[in-house]
Amino acid sequence: MIEISGLCKYYKEVKAVDHLDMTVQEGEIFGLLGPNGAGKTTTMRILTTLARPTAGKVYINGREVSRRERRIKNEIGVVSQTENLDVEMTARENMELHGRLFKIPVQERREQIEKLLAFVDLTERADTAVGRFSGGMKRRLMIARALLHSPRLILMDEPTVGLDPQVRRRIWDLIRSLNSERITVLLTTHYIEEAELLCHRVGIMNKGKLIALGTPDELKKKVGKFVVEVPNHNETEYHVCEERGEALRYASAMQKDIVIRESNLEDVFIELTGRKVGD
Repeated sequence: MIEISGLCKYYKEVKAVDHLDMTVQEGEIFGLLGPNGAGKTTTMRILTTLARPTAGKVYINGREVSRRERRIKNEIGVVSQTENLDVEMTARENMELHGRLFKIPVQERREQIEKLLAFVDLTERADTAVGRFSGGMKRRLMIARALLHSPRLILMDEPTVGLDPQVRRRIWDLIRSLNSERITVLLTTHYIEEAELLCHRVGIMNKGKLIALGTPDELKKKVGKFVVEVPNHNETEYHVCEERGEALRYASAMQKDIVIRESNLEDVFIELTGRKVGD
């Protein structure tokens, strides 16, 4: 569905994206994980035709992005990080405007709007001004709007940023429902739990480069399955072990209160970069 080869985006001396090679298979949920400034949003801007690459090629469903922008826009639905709804219009009016921009026939447009408002559980608020919506309701409406022209690929830039945990899980359920319909999803995130629970595969980015790629389990196995957390004054030291027995033996030699837990993608990131995702 997506093929990226040698992608670069430079802003003077800043290498926002630096020789990125990556593919996203049709029907998968693929996550780009990394801290702010890693290059995730810049990659999304190139995929959505909002930015042109300095070098490299990007293909969506076999079409080169830089040469077929109009056709590419019909292939993708976009949920941006920032809210870009018209807050003075109702939910239905926002959807109606989007449908007209994509020249969806009247009857089909109206049927799709009702179907998608129901899908994101906003039917009862369809005629309410969006300015009165909560953050979670706005994000759900943005997802519905992105689906209106029936794209097979959805691009989501930090889809749950700033949302409370309960609303975040509701968005996760919507993403899983999309994927069950064989819609491909590419999302960026810096939430470890989001990447682990949602994504079939994850690419970890740091300073514009892709530093690891695989399923969450594959990536965790590369550094070790278990982590021993050892308090050391005001900091915590982390020791990664291949097996639980190794972790227990290491912990038994410590004269401190320690924690043994399974590794996660942040441990992978720390092992590869020496810093946390949130840094």
